[in-house]
Amino acid sequence: MGRLRKYIIGICTIAVVGLLGAACFFFWPHRLPEVQTSKSQLTGAELIARGEYLTVAADCAACHTTKGGKPFAGGLAFKLPFGTIYSPNITPDNTVGIGDWSDAEFVRAMRSGIGKHGEDLYPAFPYTSYALLSTNDILAIRAYLTTLAPVSEPAPENALAFPFNQRPLMRGWKLLFVPRGPFEPDLGKGKMWNDGAYLVEALAHCGECHTPRGLMFQRKQGVALSGGDVDGWKAWNITSDKEYGLGNWSDDQIAEMLSAGHAKDRGVAAGPMREAIDLSLSKLPKSDIDAIVAYLRTVPAVAGDPDLMAVRRKDEELTAVSTQVSSVTQRGKRIYAGACASCHGWNGEGQFNPRAAILGGHALSDPTASNVVRVVLQGSSDHEAAPGKIMPAFAKIYSDEDVAALANYVVEHFSGQAGTVTAEQVSTAR
Repeated sequence: MGRLRKYIIGICTIAVVGLLGAACFFFWPHRLPEVQTSKSQLTGAELIARGEYLTVAADCAACHTTKGGKPFAGGLAFKLPFGTIYSPNITPDNTVGIGDWSDAEFVRAMRSGIGKHGEDLYPAFPYTSYALLSTNDILAIRAYLTTLAPVSEPAPENALAFPFNQRPLMRGWKLLFVPRGPFEPDLGKGKMWNDGAYLVEALAHCGECHTPRGLMFQRKQGVALSGGDVDGWKAWNITSDKEYGLGNWSDDQIAEMLSAGHAKDRGVAAGPMREAIDLSLSKLPKSDIDAIVAYLRTVPAVAGDPDLMAVRRKDEELTAVSTQVSSVTQRGKRIYAGACASCHGWNGEGQFNPRAAILGGHALSDPTASNVVRVVLQGSSDHEAAPGKIMPAFAKIYSDEDVAALANYVVEHFSGQAGTVTAEQVSTAR
């Protein structure tokens, strides 16, 4: 009944938004904007280089490239409760890409979520963040994309259930939730802070994953960056809260996590966060990482779910025999001994390299172990599958019951909390 009630409420909400969309049909900016760059806009090779940097910082490749596919050709599936959306081809192909788009059409898409032919785009494309980008930067991104090799492969058609497949409904949603103008620097803060704010809030669009969503899929800005959910993966609290967020992390730990994907005593990134680090954040200059750290330090603290605090077991030393685990996780302990301990160690500090050090990560103290389950099933590696940076996938080796037992053991062994993972939940995660 709970799911049915939420579905009914969701349908009613969509209907209300649809009525609002109809009311603002003639007011939402579907007309092409006037495109004016500032005198500081770069030209020639410098413009292309700026655009390449911005494209990397915006992590465009992650969403517009399928695994093993051609860069920026689109086709990546976003599976939602009400259907599937596919990312579009953004290569300069004139037929299925953006080759024949005008500058004004590109700016309108980035700022207002509107396609070349006036179609309303879904917010899987993070235009709620990109709306804050400067015109100079939007056109620099476009300039770089025009230098890519065109790919004539169309993305699959979206498959959404009614009424979510009615694009005009997005107009009411956008009227409520899309920013009305580009990022405005805070003149009371220094350049580093403003650079960090621009990166976090606009370019790197951190809030799209790390901010919880409301009933209408809008970001809850009142609790911004306090944690979210991305296709079953938990994106952790990155506010300045000392118990739930980054308040007790050192600057070096935050910087190391952002640039390398792991930090001493703070665990290792996996899933969508690892992809963002590998394809984007790790490629940014140190000055950008320092700016992000400076800004995150000032994000208002937001407490979270007590179950999602990063805690460790209070034993002085974690070994195969030093910690007692419940009888229901003995099966998981046997699996850990055979498949995990040789790399991660019984103490979680890693046997061979820092990337295998999982101790201190939020994922190990989450009773639902959602991230642990998914990394066990899917594995973890960079796009080049570089040696020393790979965790193999175990989906074909272990049953749902095995993975549930392993995940519950990991949570209990490292945090002292009782895991709640069931075989049914593992099956869903597959």
